[in-house]
Amino acid sequence: MQFDQLKRRDFLSLLGGAVTWPLAARAQQPAMPVIGLLDQRSPDALADRLRGLRQGLGETGYVEGDNVTIVYRWAENKIDRLAELAADLVHRRVTVIVATGGIPPVLAAKAATATIPILFIVSEDPVRLGLVKSLARPESNLTGINFFNSELVAKQLELLRELVPQAAAVAVLVNPASPNTFETTSRDIEPAARAMGLQIKLVRASTGPEIDAAFATFARERPDALFVANDAFFNSRRVQLVQLAAHHRLPAIYSGREYSEIGGLISYGTNIADAFRHVGLYAGRILRGAKPSDLPVLQSSKFEFVINHQTARTLGLAVPDKLLVAADEVIE
Repeated sequence: MQFDQLKRRDFLSLLGGAVTWPLAARAQQPAMPVIGLLDQRSPDALADRLRGLRQGLGETGYVEGDNVTIVYRWAENKIDRLAELAADLVHRRVTVIVATGGIPPVLAAKAATATIPILFIVSEDPVRLGLVKSLARPESNLTGINFFNSELVAKQLELLRELVPQAAAVAVLVNPASPNTFETTSRDIEPAARAMGLQIKLVRASTGPEIDAAFATFARERPDALFVANDAFFNSRRVQLVQLAAHHRLPAIYSGREYSEIGGLISYGTNIADAFRHVGLYAGRILRGAKPSDLPVLQSSKFEFVINHQTARTLGLAVPDKLLVAADEVIE
Protein backbone atom coordinates (compact mmCIF):
# COMPACT_ATOMS: atom_id res chain seq x y z
CA MET A 1 0.00 0.00 0.00
CA GLN A 2 2.79 2.39 0.85
CA PHE A 3 4.39 1.63 -2.53
CA ASP A 4 1.10 2.41 -4.34
CA GLN A 5 0.72 5.67 -2.39
CA LEU A 6 4.27 6.67 -3.31
CA LYS A 7 3.68 6.03 -6.99
CA ARG A 8 0.44 7.99 -6.85
CA ARG A 9 2.19 10.93 -5.14
CA ASP A 10 4.99 10.91 -7.75
CA PHE A 11 2.44 10.75 -10.57
CA LEU A 12 0.53 13.77 -9.24
CA SER A 13 3.79 15.64 -8.86
CA LEU A 14 4.71 14.92 -12.47
CA LEU A 15 1.21 15.84 -13.60
CA GLY A 16 1.43 19.15 -11.76
CA GLY A 17 4.70 19.91 -13.50
CA ALA A 18 3.16 19.10 -16.88
CA VAL A 19 0.35 21.55 -16.21
CA THR A 20 2.48 24.41 -14.94
CA TRP A 21 5.32 24.11 -17.46
CA PRO A 22 3.36 25.49 -20.47
CA LEU A 23 2.09 28.37 -18.32
CA ALA A 24 5.63 29.28 -17.34
CA ALA A 25 6.77 29.00 -20.95
CA ARG A 26 4.00 31.31 -22.12
CA ALA A 27 4.90 33.82 -19.43
CA GLN A 28 8.45 33.94 -20.75
CA GLN A 29 7.42 34.63 -24.37
CA PRO A 30 8.32 38.17 -25.52
CA ALA A 31 5.47 40.65 -25.69
CA MET A 32 4.12 41.64 -29.10
CA PRO A 33 5.87 44.81 -30.37
CA VAL A 34 3.75 47.95 -30.42
CA ILE A 35 3.78 50.75 -32.99
CA GLY A 36 2.33 54.07 -31.90
CA LEU A 37 0.78 56.16 -34.68
CA LEU A 38 0.38 59.87 -33.95
CA ASP A 39 -1.60 62.06 -36.35
CA GLN A 40 -3.22 65.46 -36.02
CA ARG A 41 -6.27 64.42 -38.06
CA SER A 42 -9.12 61.93 -37.59
CA PRO A 43 -8.97 58.29 -38.76
CA ASP A 44 -11.54 58.70 -41.55
CA ALA A 45 -9.03 60.87 -43.44
CA LEU A 46 -6.39 58.15 -43.70
CA ALA A 47 -8.02 54.91 -44.83
CA ASP A 48 -5.98 54.53 -48.04
CA ARG A 49 -2.78 55.68 -46.40
CA LEU A 50 -3.11 53.25 -43.51
CA ARG A 51 -3.48 50.46 -46.04
CA GLY A 52 -0.13 51.58 -47.42
CA LEU A 53 1.42 51.44 -43.94
CA ARG A 54 0.08 47.93 -43.35
CA GLN A 55 1.31 46.85 -46.78
CA GLY A 56 4.84 47.98 -45.93
CA LEU A 57 4.70 46.17 -42.60
CA GLY A 58 3.44 43.06 -44.36
CA GLU A 59 6.39 43.16 -46.74
CA THR A 60 8.69 42.85 -43.73
CA GLY A 61 6.66 40.02 -42.17
CA TYR A 62 4.47 41.96 -39.73
CA VAL A 63 0.67 41.79 -39.68
CA GLU A 64 -1.39 44.02 -37.40
CA GLY A 65 -3.12 41.96 -34.72
CA ASP A 66 -1.03 38.91 -35.52
CA ASN A 67 2.56 39.72 -34.56
CA VAL A 68 2.43 43.50 -34.12
CA THR A 69 0.02 45.91 -32.43
CA ILE A 70 -0.67 49.46 -33.65
CA VAL A 71 -1.91 51.98 -31.09
CA TYR A 72 -3.58 54.96 -32.79
CA ARG A 73 -3.64 58.46 -31.34
CA TRP A 74 -5.70 61.04 -33.26
CA ALA A 75 -5.67 64.74 -32.39
CA GLU A 76 -8.89 65.39 -34.34
CA ASN A 77 -7.35 68.58 -35.81
CA LYS A 78 -6.61 69.92 -32.32
CA ILE A 79 -2.88 70.54 -32.48
CA ASP A 80 -2.69 71.44 -28.79
CA ARG A 81 -3.52 67.80 -27.96
CA LEU A 82 -0.46 66.39 -29.71
CA ALA A 83 1.95 66.81 -26.79
CA GLU A 84 -0.37 64.87 -24.48
CA LEU A 85 -0.92 62.12 -27.04
CA ALA A 86 2.81 61.79 -27.74
CA ALA A 87 3.51 61.56 -24.00
CA ASP A 88 0.92 58.79 -23.72
CA LEU A 89 2.69 56.75 -26.41
CA VAL A 90 6.00 57.19 -24.60
CA HIS A 91 4.35 56.15 -21.32
CA ARG A 92 3.10 52.99 -23.04
CA ARG A 93 6.70 52.25 -24.10
CA VAL A 94 5.84 51.66 -27.72
CA THR A 95 8.62 50.21 -29.86
CA VAL A 96 8.44 52.90 -32.54
CA ILE A 97 6.37 56.04 -33.15
CA VAL A 98 5.04 56.85 -36.62
CA ALA A 99 4.27 60.59 -36.73
CA THR A 100 2.15 61.68 -39.70
CA GLY A 101 -0.13 64.48 -40.77
CA GLY A 102 2.34 67.34 -41.04
CA ILE A 103 5.16 68.72 -38.97
CA PRO A 104 3.37 69.33 -35.61
CA PRO A 105 3.00 65.58 -34.77
CA VAL A 106 6.69 65.03 -35.55
CA LEU A 107 7.77 67.89 -33.32
CA ALA A 108 5.47 66.65 -30.54
CA ALA A 109 6.97 63.15 -30.74
CA LYS A 110 10.52 64.56 -30.88
CA ALA A 111 9.87 66.63 -27.75
CA ALA A 112 8.44 63.59 -25.94
CA THR A 113 11.35 61.18 -26.43
CA ALA A 114 14.99 61.09 -27.47
CA THR A 115 15.24 57.30 -27.33
CA ILE A 116 12.16 55.72 -28.94
CA PRO A 117 12.59 55.56 -32.75
CA ILE A 118 10.39 58.06 -34.60
CA LEU A 119 9.40 57.73 -38.26
CA PHE A 120 8.06 60.82 -40.04
CA ILE A 121 6.47 61.78 -43.33
CA VAL A 122 7.09 65.47 -44.04
CA SER A 123 6.91 67.75 -47.06
CA GLU A 124 9.58 70.12 -45.75
CA ASP A 125 13.35 69.65 -45.67
CA PRO A 126 13.91 67.60 -42.48
CA VAL A 127 17.46 68.94 -42.17
CA ARG A 128 16.26 72.55 -42.21
CA LEU A 129 13.58 71.62 -39.68
CA GLY A 130 16.25 70.23 -37.35
CA LEU A 131 14.85 66.70 -37.38
CA VAL A 132 18.01 65.04 -38.71
CA LYS A 133 21.67 65.98 -39.25
CA SER A 134 21.60 64.91 -42.89
CA LEU A 135 19.41 62.88 -45.21
CA ALA A 136 22.04 60.17 -45.62
CA ARG A 137 22.97 59.93 -41.93
CA PRO A 138 20.14 61.09 -39.63
CA GLU A 139 22.29 60.61 -36.48
CA SER A 140 19.27 60.71 -34.18
CA ASN A 141 16.22 58.68 -33.21
CA LEU A 142 14.32 60.12 -36.19
CA THR A 143 14.18 59.19 -39.85
CA GLY A 144 11.47 58.73 -42.46
CA ILE A 145 10.16 60.03 -45.76
CA ASN A 146 10.56 63.49 -47.29
CA PHE A 147 8.11 64.17 -50.09
CA PHE A 148 8.01 67.18 -52.34
CA ASN A 149 4.44 68.45 -52.39
CA SER A 150 5.50 71.78 -50.93
CA GLU A 151 8.07 72.15 -53.71
CA LEU A 152 5.58 71.49 -56.51
CA VAL A 153 3.71 74.77 -56.27
CA ALA A 154 4.89 76.13 -59.62
CA LYS A 155 4.03 72.89 -61.43
CA GLN A 156 0.57 72.76 -59.87
CA LEU A 157 -0.12 76.36 -60.84
CA GLU A 158 1.05 75.63 -64.38
CA LEU A 159 -1.34 72.68 -64.69
CA LEU A 160 -4.22 74.78 -63.41
CA ARG A 161 -3.43 77.47 -65.96
CA GLU A 162 -3.33 74.92 -68.79
CA LEU A 163 -6.72 73.55 -67.80
CA VAL A 164 -8.24 77.02 -67.28
CA PRO A 165 -6.33 79.15 -69.84
CA GLN A 166 -8.65 82.12 -69.45
CA ALA A 167 -7.83 82.41 -65.74
CA ALA A 168 -6.32 85.72 -64.68
CA ALA A 169 -7.08 85.83 -60.94
CA VAL A 170 -6.37 82.79 -58.73
CA ALA A 171 -7.34 82.50 -55.07
CA VAL A 172 -4.83 80.57 -52.96
CA LEU A 173 -6.19 78.83 -49.87
CA VAL A 174 -3.55 78.49 -47.14
CA ASN A 175 -3.58 77.39 -43.51
CA PRO A 176 -1.79 79.83 -41.17
CA ALA A 177 -1.89 77.22 -38.39
CA SER A 178 0.71 75.22 -40.35
CA PRO A 179 3.49 77.82 -40.44
CA ASN A 180 6.01 75.82 -42.45
CA THR A 181 3.71 74.88 -45.33
CA PHE A 182 2.11 78.33 -45.18
CA GLU A 183 5.52 79.97 -45.55
CA THR A 184 6.62 77.66 -48.36
CA THR A 185 3.42 78.09 -50.39
CA SER A 186 3.42 81.86 -49.92
CA ARG A 187 7.07 82.07 -50.94
CA ASP A 188 6.88 79.84 -54.01
CA ILE A 189 3.56 80.78 -55.54
CA GLU A 190 4.15 84.52 -55.97
CA PRO A 191 7.11 84.30 -58.41
CA ALA A 192 5.41 81.44 -60.27
CA ALA A 193 2.24 83.50 -60.66
CA ARG A 194 4.20 86.55 -61.89
CA ALA A 195 5.95 84.43 -64.51
CA MET A 196 2.54 83.29 -65.82
CA GLY A 197 0.94 86.73 -65.65
CA LEU A 198 -1.51 85.64 -62.95
CA GLN A 199 -2.86 87.68 -60.08
CA ILE A 200 -3.11 85.78 -56.82
CA LYS A 201 -4.71 86.43 -53.48
CA LEU A 202 -3.88 84.46 -50.36
CA VAL A 203 -6.95 83.48 -48.34
CA ARG A 204 -6.40 82.02 -44.86
CA ALA A 205 -8.42 79.25 -43.23
CA SER A 206 -7.58 76.93 -40.35
CA THR A 207 -11.05 75.72 -39.26
CA GLY A 208 -14.16 74.40 -40.95
CA PRO A 209 -16.10 77.66 -40.47
CA GLU A 210 -13.15 79.63 -41.85
CA ILE A 211 -13.24 77.47 -44.98
CA ASP A 212 -16.95 78.34 -45.33
CA ALA A 213 -16.08 82.02 -44.88
CA ALA A 214 -13.35 81.77 -47.51
CA PHE A 215 -15.79 80.44 -50.09
CA ALA A 216 -18.25 83.19 -49.17
CA THR A 217 -15.44 85.59 -50.09
CA PHE A 218 -14.91 83.76 -53.38
CA ALA A 219 -18.63 84.11 -54.13
CA ARG A 220 -18.31 87.90 -53.80
CA GLU A 221 -14.95 88.40 -55.52
CA ARG A 222 -15.30 85.69 -58.20
CA PRO A 223 -11.73 84.47 -58.77
CA ASP A 224 -11.22 82.49 -61.96
CA ALA A 225 -9.71 79.48 -60.21
CA LEU A 226 -8.65 78.15 -56.81
CA PHE A 227 -5.32 76.74 -55.65
CA VAL A 228 -5.65 74.66 -52.45
CA ALA A 229 -2.28 74.45 -50.70
CA ASN A 230 -0.84 71.15 -49.53
CA ASP A 231 -1.89 70.84 -45.90
CA ALA A 232 -2.88 68.00 -43.57
CA PHE A 233 -5.88 69.91 -42.24
CA PHE A 234 -7.17 70.66 -45.74
CA ASN A 235 -6.80 66.98 -46.58
CA SER A 236 -8.98 66.09 -43.60
CA ARG A 237 -11.59 68.63 -44.84
CA ARG A 238 -11.41 67.55 -48.48
CA VAL A 239 -15.10 66.67 -48.72
CA GLN A 240 -16.05 70.15 -47.57
CA LEU A 241 -13.57 71.77 -49.97
CA VAL A 242 -14.61 69.76 -53.02
CA GLN A 243 -18.31 70.24 -52.36
CA LEU A 244 -17.92 74.00 -51.91
CA ALA A 245 -15.84 74.29 -55.06
CA ALA A 246 -18.55 72.41 -56.97
CA HIS A 247 -21.32 74.55 -55.45
CA HIS A 248 -19.56 77.75 -56.48
CA ARG A 249 -18.49 76.28 -59.85
CA LEU A 250 -14.89 77.17 -59.08
CA PRO A 251 -12.14 75.22 -60.90
CA ALA A 252 -9.61 74.07 -58.32
CA ILE A 253 -6.34 72.17 -58.09
CA TYR A 254 -5.36 70.09 -55.06
CA SER A 255 -2.24 68.31 -53.83
CA GLY A 256 -3.48 64.71 -53.62
CA ARG A 257 -5.51 62.17 -55.56
CA GLU A 258 -7.96 61.79 -52.65
CA TYR A 259 -9.52 65.10 -53.73
CA SER A 260 -10.01 64.04 -57.34
CA GLU A 261 -11.46 60.69 -56.28
CA ILE A 262 -14.36 62.50 -54.59
CA GLY A 263 -14.98 65.04 -57.36
CA GLY A 264 -12.06 67.47 -57.19
CA LEU A 265 -11.21 68.79 -60.64
CA ILE A 266 -7.48 68.18 -60.78
CA SER A 267 -4.70 67.08 -58.43
CA TYR A 268 -0.95 66.77 -58.65
CA GLY A 269 1.38 65.65 -55.92
CA THR A 270 3.30 62.87 -54.27
CA ASN A 271 1.69 59.46 -53.95
CA ILE A 272 1.27 59.63 -50.16
CA ALA A 273 -0.03 56.07 -49.86
CA ASP A 274 3.29 54.92 -51.30
CA ALA A 275 5.13 57.09 -48.77
CA PHE A 276 3.16 55.36 -45.99
CA ARG A 277 4.18 52.01 -47.45
CA HIS A 278 7.83 52.99 -47.18
CA VAL A 279 7.29 54.07 -43.58
CA GLY A 280 5.77 50.65 -42.95
CA LEU A 281 8.90 49.07 -44.43
CA TYR A 282 11.11 51.18 -42.16
CA ALA A 283 8.95 50.35 -39.13
CA GLY A 284 9.35 46.64 -39.88
CA ARG A 285 13.12 47.01 -40.17
CA ILE A 286 13.26 48.80 -36.82
CA LEU A 287 11.16 46.08 -35.21
CA ARG A 288 13.79 43.65 -36.46
CA GLY A 289 16.59 45.61 -34.82
CA ALA A 290 17.61 48.37 -37.23
CA LYS A 291 18.45 51.78 -35.75
CA PRO A 292 16.83 54.91 -37.19
CA SER A 293 20.23 56.60 -37.25
CA ASP A 294 21.34 53.99 -39.80
CA LEU A 295 18.29 54.40 -42.05
CA PRO A 296 18.66 57.32 -44.50
CA VAL A 297 15.74 59.67 -45.05
CA LEU A 298 14.04 58.56 -48.26
CA GLN A 299 12.97 61.20 -50.76
CA SER A 300 9.73 60.24 -52.45
CA SER A 301 9.73 60.81 -56.20
CA LYS A 302 6.49 59.07 -57.16
CA PHE A 303 4.05 61.74 -58.29
CA GLU A 304 0.44 61.43 -59.42
CA PHE A 305 -1.49 63.63 -61.80
CA VAL A 306 -5.22 62.93 -61.71
CA ILE A 307 -8.02 64.62 -63.65
CA ASN A 308 -11.70 64.23 -62.85
CA HIS A 309 -13.11 64.48 -66.37
CA GLN A 310 -16.69 64.39 -65.16
CA THR A 311 -16.09 67.45 -62.99
CA ALA A 312 -14.41 69.21 -65.91
CA ARG A 313 -17.46 68.60 -68.10
CA THR A 314 -19.76 69.85 -65.33
CA LEU A 315 -17.73 73.06 -65.18
CA GLY A 316 -17.80 73.39 -68.97
CA LEU A 317 -14.05 72.90 -69.30
CA ALA A 318 -12.48 71.19 -72.29
CA VAL A 319 -9.46 69.25 -71.06
CA PRO A 320 -6.55 69.60 -73.53
CA ASP A 321 -5.42 66.34 -75.09
CA LYS A 322 -1.88 66.79 -73.78
CA LEU A 323 -3.20 66.86 -70.21
CA LEU A 324 -5.30 63.75 -70.79
CA VAL A 325 -2.24 61.95 -72.13
CA ALA A 326 0.00 63.19 -69.30
CA ALA A 327 -2.45 62.24 -66.54
CA ASP A 328 -1.75 59.12 -64.48
CA GLU A 329 -5.50 58.66 -64.18
CA VAL A 330 -8.54 60.25 -65.78
CA ILE A 331 -11.72 59.74 -63.76
CA GLU A 332 -14.75 59.55 -66.04
